[in-house]
Amino acid sequence: MITGVHAIVYSRQADDVRAFFRDVLGWESVDAGHGWLIFAAPPAELAVHPAEEGSHELYLMCDDLDRTVAELGQKGVSLARPIHEESWGRVTALQLPDGSMLGLYEPRHPTALPTP
Repeated sequence: MITGVHAIVYSRQADDVRAFFRDVLGWESVDAGHGWLIFAAPPAELAVHPAEEGSHELYLMCDDLDRTVAELGQKGVSLARPIHEESWGRVTALQLPDGSMLGLYEPRHPTALPTP
């Protein structure tokens, strides 16, 4: 039986991006050896959307986008794009230390996650 999801973020600056998840987001981790950190992510859900070609995206979810962006801004995190409204939620992206983007959104749709 499947017991979880293991997502991978590829980066040319892996140490800096690992430090972002550890120090800025505060995610717990284990060292799988030689500083190779594996992070415990928050609960997750998975959606499958129709598309002409297959691809994958990673978004972090939050319950208050404005508050989350303000908290991350106090830690020096920049937005990679402005907050905008979609029918399914409010969306932006964080700028990771390697210059790549990581989606962040406040859902406006029913979510499969348990309510805290």
